[in-house]
Amino acid sequence: MEGLEVTVLIGLTILVGTMLAPRVRLALPLVLVILGLLLGFVPQLREIQLPPETVLLLFLPVMLFWESLTTSLRSIRRDFRYILPMSTLLVVASAFAVAGIGLLFGMPWETALILGAAVAPPDATAVAALGRLLPTRMFMELKAESLTNDGTALVLYAIAIALALGGNVTPLSVTMSVLTSYVGGIAAGVVVAALGYLLLRRTSSTIVINVTLLLIPFSAFLLAEIVHASGVLAVVVAGLTVAYVSPRVTTASSRRQVAAAWPFGVFLLNGALFVLIGLEVQFVAHEISAAAIGRLVLITLAVWMTLLVVRYLFQVMNAPFQRRNPARPSRGARARSMAVSTVAGMRGAVSLAIALSVPAASATEGEIAGRDEIVFVTAGVILLSLLVQGPLLPAIVRWARFPVDHAEDEEYELAERTISGAALAALDDLAVEHGVGQEIRDKVRAEGYQMLEFSNARALAREQAIVDAEAQALDVMLDEPDPLGRGSIPETGDSGADAAPTMLRMPDATRIVDDEDGSEGEVRTLQMLATSVDVDVMQRSPLLRHEEHTRLKLALLDRKREVLLGLRRDGTVDDLVVRRISARLDLEQVRLQGIEDYD
Repeated sequence: MEGLEVTVLIGLTILVGTMLAPRVRLALPLVLVILGLLLGFVPQLREIQLPPETVLLLFLPVMLFWESLTTSLRSIRRDFRYILPMSTLLVVASAFAVAGIGLLFGMPWETALILGAAVAPPDATAVAALGRLLPTRMFMELKAESLTNDGTALVLYAIAIALALGGNVTPLSVTMSVLTSYVGGIAAGVVVAALGYLLLRRTSSTIVINVTLLLIPFSAFLLAEIVHASGVLAVVVAGLTVAYVSPRVTTASSRRQVAAAWPFGVFLLNGALFVLIGLEVQFVAHEISAAAIGRLVLITLAVWMTLLVVRYLFQVMNAPFQRRNPARPSRGARARSMAVSTVAGMRGAVSLAIALSVPAASATEGEIAGRDEIVFVTAGVILLSLLVQGPLLPAIVRWARFPVDHAEDEEYELAERTISGAALAALDDLAVEHGVGQEIRDKVRAEGYQMLEFSNARALAREQAIVDAEAQALDVMLDEPDPLGRGSIPETGDSGADAAPTMLRMPDATRIVDDEDGSEGEVRTLQMLATSVDVDVMQRSPLLRHEEHTRLKLALLDRKREVLLGLRRDGTVDDLVVRRISARLDLEQVRLQGIEDYD
């Protein structure tokens, strides 16, 4: 089939799968794999094959770069002692355990090791749709683990390919390969990110910024490949670096464009890979005899169970080396947490990319035996991950009885109140600096106090909801109603006619009054006289007032971002919280400045 036909076909398959998944209540990756299997019954469609290097060089840089941009650096630093062994030693242990299973079933050692390298790394993108079911910290640990374990798996993959092609592999060469891969990958990522930073800080064009961001992952991967280092690690390091510096060197408009375009592109690439899983399984199934398929199914089941057992046992052995927590959970709670982490360690796009990248033959260096077996077993392990682990994960999470984690909500509320208070404190100075009159100053101050009161009210409402939920759970436990009722604070307007209005005094500028008629409140701006005798505030042009209002609001947004980044730098709030708040500030700035013309 022609390239355009294949593109349209895969696009239509992704579209149908996206529409069908909510109706059948199945995870989208599983639906796409099933559709790929169905398409594989058409002989012409089974012949769809991607060049071996296309998956690694085109798909992975984009997907890994986006995952790096949306990963919490604070979580990586905090859980580094957990992430490092899980992303290196566990991958090696899993690969060799799988290779041992392959040997038991009669696979050549080199082929078995390639298979182990392909299925060893868990892929966080495979559980992205179920990520909300996991505790935030566990999900970020799994995601951070997946960013670096791909590099370890690809080093093993390169060693296994060299063995399969008859290369001379010695302990010294393996050590040098590992050092070159990691050190060179980190260096390549830092160099490309630094060059990107130098370019980004010299431009404010949305198009230039986003083209630069698009080139960074491919450039990092290319530079690492040139020095025979890990391209995956280079992309990850570049992504983490760009994620940290981007708020200072990109614009609100460019960040909004990135937030819209990159998730969509990554979604399409992931969808295409899962469709290809089904097509590859059909292709391999029609190339292998029925007896061989039965053997490969047994290998697939054995490999899948081995990966689960090895992951759980490794966590048990690694637990004594973790940082001691003063509020350390009980042994049963730790065992349940390990079980959830084991089930959540699904295989996905990266495993498929490695399997598809195994060359079927090399005219100059010889043939790698067992490529079809590797692809079949890898695709089968991914299918089992989606078919069994995916539906099982919600039940396992409920069984684990994790305590509700409100840390992210608390940090979000703290950050919102902190940046709002800092902006109000700096309002007068910013107004003088930007030549803003008193009328606009009072209006913006009133808006700021409204926002601050809203943040405070939201925090109180969340805390009250927690108290009400605990009271309700206690009522259910005691099987009797609460004689005092819900115990919540009456909302405004529900307290009856005898209730006195509540007044919150605002310094100098506003006051908010809650009246008996049930209204949410009225903001009354105090009359303030202009300090300049040369300018009559009441006679100013609406255009001038609008310009002053825009200037002051933009200055306040800059002040909020400065305080927000300071909170991130001090470790007070998480990178994900900063990302959420920055997105809101960017939307407000785009609304004030208007949409940039890209022509």
